[in-house]
Amino acid sequence: MSNNASFDWKKASSIYDFTVRDIKGQDVSLEKYRGHVAIVVNVASKCGLTATNYKELAELHDKYSQEKGLRILAFPCNQFAGEEPGSSEDIVCFAMKQNAKFDLFEKIDVNGDGAHPLYKYLKHKQGGTLGDFIKWNFTKFIIDKNGQPVERHGPNTDPSKLVSHLEKYW
Repeated sequence: MSNNASFDWKKASSIYDFTVRDIKGQDVSLEKYRGHVAIVVNVASKCGLTATNYKELAELHDKYSQEKGLRILAFPCNQFAGEEPGSSEDIVCFAMKQNAKFDLFEKIDVNGDGAHPLYKYLKHKQGGTLGDFIKWNFTKFIIDKNGQPVERHGPNTDPSKLVSHLEKYW
């Protein structure tokens, strides 16, 4: 259980085997999400998809976090056209302005040799249409209550369109 690149993600049996750093730099075991349906998403503040995704992710969180136990884990990433250039403080300020109360984590890489082990695991479990790599900001993984990645949705799938998918796992 580690958040560093030396963790062998291939040995993970669920997302609960991972520890990540929150936006304040504190280690967080993903074990805390056990029993919850979750969305893991790579976010950016300066993307053409930002307004819709932040708004609808915030709405999903507000509507379903208490009622259904939905958890949203947002991982800022600056690998796509430099669209998340800010510091952790900048990202927190931006998210607050978007009314985003879901969980924010430290900026990570989602592709390449330096990709976070969690994202290596997610991409392996739920490959993409043209390859396992993340194509752009706001790729969404649905995680079931057992910590298993069960669906992957591309950047152009608006979060509001995920409700019927999430309902299968509640």
